Amino acid sequence: MLVNLINFPETRIAAMEHHGPEHLVYNTAQKFIEWRQANNIKPGHGDTFAIHYSDPASTLPEDYRLDICVSVEKPVTENPQGVMNKKIPAGRCALVRHFGSREYIPAADYLYREWLPESGEELRDYPPFFHYINVGPNVKDQDMITDIYLPIK
Repeated sequence: MLVNLINFPETRIAAMEHHGPEHLVYNTAQKFIEWRQANNIKPGHGDTFAIHYSDPASTLPEDYRLDICVSVEKPVTENPQGVMNKKIPAGRCALVRHFGSREYIPAADYLYREWLPESGEELRDYPPFFHYINVGPNVKDQDMITDIYLPIK
């Protein structure tokens, strides 16, 4: 698996927080899509991210947490969906690209379990995040492209 070390730029995002069982992320995503539609942020406008604060395989369902996000140029105003302003901080990251379904992304496990211990790198104080290169209802599983970023010092 090809791992690149990059400098990720600070990125302003509109974020919707999900707290609770992973199987309910779909409901949160639907609210986020509703906000995007209300603000005319169509698929392909802005970069779509997920910030993973916890691993569903090792976290109690009620403690599972992630943010669903899109990059924005202007601050988010108050809204009924609860989307808020956040930033992904600038800094070094290990980056690997995944092709295919987002149901399970083995590249994320590889970065943590194999690459990180062998790399000599240390984690930064920010969770891993995924950039969904192509999003929308017409993207087939086999055509999905996802970049996985592991923040490092």
